[in-house]
This record gives sequence, C-alpha cells and structure tokens, in this order.
Amino acid sequence: MKRTRAFAAICHPILVVACLVSLASCNQDNKAAQQQRETPPPVAEEPTLKSLTPETAVPVLTEFAKNNPDSLFLIRTRLGDIKVRLYKDTPLHRANFVRLAKAGFYDEGEFYRVVKGFAIQGGDSDERKMKLGAYKIPQEINLKNLHIHKKGALAMARYGDERNPEKESSSHNFYIVQGKPRSVSELRAIEAQHHMQYTPEQIRIYKTLGGEPGLDTEYTVFGEVVEGLDVVDKIANVQVGGGDWPVDVVKHQIKVVEN
Repeated sequence: MKRTRAFAAICHPILVVACLVSLASCNQDNKAAQQQRETPPPVAEEPTLKSLTPETAVPVLTEFAKNNPDSLFLIRTRLGDIKVRLYKDTPLHRANFVRLAKAGFYDEGEFYRVVKGFAIQGGDSDERKMKLGAYKIPQEINLKNLHIHKKGALAMARYGDERNPEKESSSHNFYIVQGKPRSVSELRAIEAQHHMQYTPEQIRIYKTLGGEPGLDTEYTVFGEVVEGLDVVDKIANVQVGGGDWPVDVVKHQIKVVEN
C-alpha cells in the first residue's frame, strides 16, 4: 500500500491516464506479491526407505550391494568427525549400512548409549521419523579372518543369545569400540573361552591400542575408524544419565565420502 500511495501523490493532472495505468500495474504487482506471501512454500517430502522383512532382507541387501560399493563414510557430530571404512568381506552388513546412510536414516540418529572405557552406541533416536521394517542381518563372523574388537572397531549391536542364538545383528544399531589395552594373559583366557586363537599382530594391537576382546566372535565387526579416534574418546567422556544416555544429546549424520 505504501508504494500505491506514493504513485498517487506524484501524479500531475495531465498525466492522469498514465498514473492510472501505473496504479493498475502496481495493484496487480501488490496482489501478486500478496498471493505469493499467502501461498505456503511446497513442503519437502520426507525421505522414504522401503521396509524390509526377514524374508526380503538378504536378497534386497545382496542386490543393493552390486551397485553400491561405497566403503568410506563420515560420521559428523557436535564433538567432531569420525571417518570409518567398511570391510568388503562383510557384504550384508556393509550393504545395510550404506543403504541406511544414503537414505538419510542415520541423519535422524544419535549416540544414545555411551559407556566410557567400553563403547559408544548409535543409530537410533526417540525422535526418528523414518521406518525401515523389522528385520535382522545374518552374522558375518569369520574365524579364519576374524575382525577383532580393537579400539575404533565398527560393529552391529544385537539381542543376547537367549533371544538370538544365531547372533543375528540389529538392522540399524551400531557401536564403535573404545576399550582399553589388554594383557596377554587376558587374551589367552578369551581364546580358551571362545575357542579361537589371535594372531601375533592382533595380540600386539590389543596390548597397545586396546579394545574389547570379550566381544570377539559374538558380534559382527564390519568396519573400523580410520580418522577421528580422538572424537570417539570425546564422545565416550560425555556426561551420561540413566541408561547411559548422554545428558547433552550427541546427534550424528552419516555421509558417503569419496573412496
């Protein structure tokens, strides 16, 4: 309206017609602008993710893996970035992680369980909107080429043996190991308990870098941190409340980076 009144005030008697044309033009412009303001912007559709079932999970993930060989990912948090590389010999776990990351599922998640000296667990959130169906991933634990739970190991959570004797992994809940250095005697005891044997290199890693060997052969490790172990430590050190849930939320976003 201010612009219309300004046009009317400067009109000269001999320019009445021109002024009327200007006023009509201005009114049309204002009307169009008002309509534009009153029309809400289009609402962006929420990302969709096709739900999987126990019957469809393996074939869908197997097919997805053929065209999605991505293996390097960036986990962004308010405390810094963590870069992880996924293993090629755990194809179902890798395909599942890639699929959820590319669909934006993990962008709605957070590190919701933090146990200092043990691990940080993420992938879920009470505020999640996306659904993915009720399914589990068959375990991919290979004793001949065992991926150990060294510090920085990326693995999938699962229900205990009572409910899940096949050791099938969660569809989306993952964890990153923090752990601590271990002695040779501890490692020998775990070897006997789990009926397996560490290589000299794996023993060296557990003695120096550290980790959680008690989880070996029990959960599928499908990747590892290649940058940002210090960020894992920062997250592990946050203050937690009931259920080991961080007092200040540690949300995460997970994106593919160039391999």
